[in-house]
Amino acid sequence: MARVEAVAMDGPKVEWPGLADWIGVGRELGRRWLLLFRFALLNVLGTALAAVAVAQGWLGEMFARDAQHLVKLIVLVFVVGLAIAAARAWRLSAELNGVREGSPPPGSKTAWFLAATAGLDGAGRAAMAALLRLKLQRRLSVLRYVASLLVLLGLIGTVVGFIQALAGIDPGTVGDATAIGPMVSRLLQGMSVALYTTLAGSVLNIWLTLNCRLLEGGAAHLYAQLVERSECRVRA
Repeated sequence: MARVEAVAMDGPKVEWPGLADWIGVGRELGRRWLLLFRFALLNVLGTALAAVAVAQGWLGEMFARDAQHLVKLIVLVFVVGLAIAAARAWRLSAELNGVREGSPPPGSKTAWFLAATAGLDGAGRAAMAALLRLKLQRRLSVLRYVASLLVLLGLIGTVVGFIQALAGIDPGTVGDATAIGPMVSRLLQGMSVALYTTLAGSVLNIWLTLNCRLLEGGAAHLYAQLVERSECRVRA
């Protein structure tokens, strides 16, 4: 028995990662995927607020009064915009990692810029940097259009709601007590359509615009990294 214990004690020791190792791994992951972490945090927070609205019954009331399905259309457009934002965030993160590691993804804007600026003089590199800025801005232009479309759909819903509210008012029957009830009901229904669509369009526009601003910051960081790497390569 003592022999077995001696053999066990003489065996190789297993070293488990300590707190410093885990902190180092966390820093590396945070450095590599910081843009995606911010994107996820922003949208998790937005989803949590939406869940609170569902729990309070606010969204249920909004969809119940959406006879023209304008709120549903606004939500659908927002989901499409959010999917586009997620794809752009993933692409930007991959390109940032490629620039840091010195191996940009083939066919990406980063690989194109580094190949195009090789051997150019200062004026040529400046022209290519301006072109790169335009290409990165154009990549996010679709997201800006979708965010603007949400506001426009909300305004259209406002106009439709007011038309519906005023269409139920008949000046010839204003003095009839029996006609007051249906007119007020139609007026309130139209006003609810106007207010709910405006609210949905405005809130979802803010949500998507925050995502757009986050991606613009990531694109600006990518632009700075590429220009710096291009200049360092010339000096070397």
